[in-house]
Amino acid sequence: MEPAKRAEELRALLNHHSNLYYNEDAPTISDQEYDALMRELKALEKAHPELIAPDSPTQKVGGSAKRTAGVLVAHRVPMLSMQDLFTEEEVNHFLEDCQEKLGEGITFLVETKIDGLSMALRYENGTLVTALTRGDGRNFGEDVTANAKVIDDVVLTLRHPVEYLELRGEVYMTNAAFEAVNEKQELLGKKTFANPRNCAAGTLRQLDAAVTRERHLSFFVFNIQDIRGKELATHQEAYDFLESCGVTVIQHRFVCKDRQEVWQAIQAIGEMRGSLPYDIDGAVIKVNNLALRQQLKDTAKNAGYQVAYKYPPERKETKLQTIELSVGRTGKITPTAIFEPVRLCGTTVSRCTLHNQDFITNLDIRLGSTLLIEKSGEVIPKCVGVVAEKQPPDSQVFQIPMVCPVCGSPAVREDTADIKCVNLNCPAQLERLIGHFVGRGAMDIKGFGVVYVHDLIKEGYLTDVADIFTLYHHREELIEKGIVGKEKNTDKLLGAIEKAKENPPDRLLTGLGIANVGRSAAQVLMNHFGTVDALAAASVEDMTAVDDIGPISAQCVYDYFRQPHNQKVLEKLRSAGVNMTQEIVAPVGGNLPLSGQTVVITGTLPGLSREEAAQLVQENGGKVTGSVSKKTSFLLAGENAGSKLDKANNLGIPVLSLEELLNRLGKSSAQ
Repeated sequence: MEPAKRAEELRALLNHHSNLYYNEDAPTISDQEYDALMRELKALEKAHPELIAPDSPTQKVGGSAKRTAGVLVAHRVPMLSMQDLFTEEEVNHFLEDCQEKLGEGITFLVETKIDGLSMALRYENGTLVTALTRGDGRNFGEDVTANAKVIDDVVLTLRHPVEYLELRGEVYMTNAAFEAVNEKQELLGKKTFANPRNCAAGTLRQLDAAVTRERHLSFFVFNIQDIRGKELATHQEAYDFLESCGVTVIQHRFVCKDRQEVWQAIQAIGEMRGSLPYDIDGAVIKVNNLALRQQLKDTAKNAGYQVAYKYPPERKETKLQTIELSVGRTGKITPTAIFEPVRLCGTTVSRCTLHNQDFITNLDIRLGSTLLIEKSGEVIPKCVGVVAEKQPPDSQVFQIPMVCPVCGSPAVREDTADIKCVNLNCPAQLERLIGHFVGRGAMDIKGFGVVYVHDLIKEGYLTDVADIFTLYHHREELIEKGIVGKEKNTDKLLGAIEKAKENPPDRLLTGLGIANVGRSAAQVLMNHFGTVDALAAASVEDMTAVDDIGPISAQCVYDYFRQPHNQKVLEKLRSAGVNMTQEIVAPVGGNLPLSGQTVVITGTLPGLSREEAAQLVQENGGKVTGSVSKKTSFLLAGENAGSKLDKANNLGIPVLSLEELLNRLGKSSAQ
């Protein structure tokens, strides 16, 4: 790949993952994977300086300042990041560079690195006046003073006040506090946090300080950013002074005079990882003499006087107890490993997916195997191997039975690695299929929750999706049994079902759960064929003649409509009065603003659902598809845009915000 194109691709990937880490508190790749991408980009820019851009991830701190938790506060001292190192050789190179520039007699401080959220505290005459997050690192951070004041480790008044003091530290959660928060989340039926850092970051940005107090955040200081009224010579001396002031500082630290002592300290900290009450992901090596630091030049994003040695991903052994098999909406049988609980990256894990039979076979996974588990992106536990010498004697590779674990029907292996249940009436498939059918992306039946779906199937009222539209026949029974509540709730749901009969049939087609047919494909097909009956009668060739419909999708639709069970379901839907005819509005004269343009929509749009955005595009002559390609005219992107945004940037496809699209259409955001 050409250097310029690869650099552009790397910048898009790094910006995407940096946003997930710093701003969304939801990383999806590990630090090691991120840093590998960063090193590749740095090497490219070093070899081709003309590729360096001011907004390149190599030139800036990864975060951005938000206005969600408070007002923005200007930084007085930059809150820079640190260069990450991964080998002893890289550490030695940093030490040698420092000694060459500063002299042989310098000392270094090596201390624990917790992956929390950076926060600066400003004291005036010994009183805390402002707390702010790192934000973009150079210009602005978020004001989180109210939340900082309820953190036990944050000192409000110094024992030995000075004229001005600005401290930088890390907000984090102990393992015990994190588990307590997640236990409460589960009791309340809310989503649990992925790891302590995500929880700490989200809690610090809370608008309600009472929630912050309740979650018991912790905090330690690792640097004096600025001080007036006190002279300090070394970082260790600064720690001693802060401790005398009542400030909580890093507990585990070592003063070292040469490379051997530095590496021994790094190893000592690494051995602590499993015994500390919080999780660490590295060790920080910094020049101890404060005055000498000025001679070490900062980069655009990294402080010059310190680096972070990052330990390899935490990996632990555990014994496989059993393998659970579950069945998804499409009939896919997914194996899940259940193993003895182990602690990784701040959470206790006891299960992970084994994907499919090929994965199990390739890793030689057997019942009783000793698995090697690590976390992907420090979020998702995964099995990366087995300990060969600990394999149970006389054991064999686990084989997924070729029968459905839910209904006992035969299972088949298709061209992919997936094994699927062939019974369309399988309860596991039915529950997920109906949940999909009534969901927002399909028939959008308001108030039809998953609990109702489960109970109605269990009680025998739903045997397929068409039965939804005859539930009114059982109104009295439903009220008497209280399956969906009393009379008011039952009538409300039945009313929503009745209204859904009027939905355009592209929603119906989406809801049927045909493999490889999502909302965009359903809209294209129904706009072309007009009625469900016409589509059901179409050949594969008829369907592939439609723009954006490939042979795989066409074959799936063709096969679906030729299954006797599905034909009966469609007849029941027709008899129940469900709309089967698409209203097609042809563009007048092809002169609409988006005539002939193909649009892809991604992310969360302000004040507009994905379906409403698609309707807006179609009303103005455009066509909405599900994937970005060279044929895409532009990408309509909202917040949390993911891989589609990356692909659009790589292909040079224009990216518009909702406001930019409305301006192009001559509308205002208020319309």
